[in-house]
Amino acid sequence: MGVAIMFAPCLVCKKPFSFNPIRVPSLRVDGVKEPICGPCHEAINKYRVENGVEPFPEPHPDAYGACDENELP
Repeated sequence: MGVAIMFAPCLVCKKPFSFNPIRVPSLRVDGVKEPICGPCHEAINKYRVENGVEPFPEPHPDAYGACDENELP
């Protein structure tokens, strides 16, 4: 059994971070799934709540860890 973990820059802050490619919070940009790091996800939700907008769902507990290789499409 193996695991998979991705490493890429955050869509928002551009800092590289590791994440579960299946469960990481992301937005599609030109059809490509772009990951969002935990600190940026928190900051975005704080801004949304302060401005009366529904926050995005909380990340999956495994969003920033590895996933089983069998979960990959």
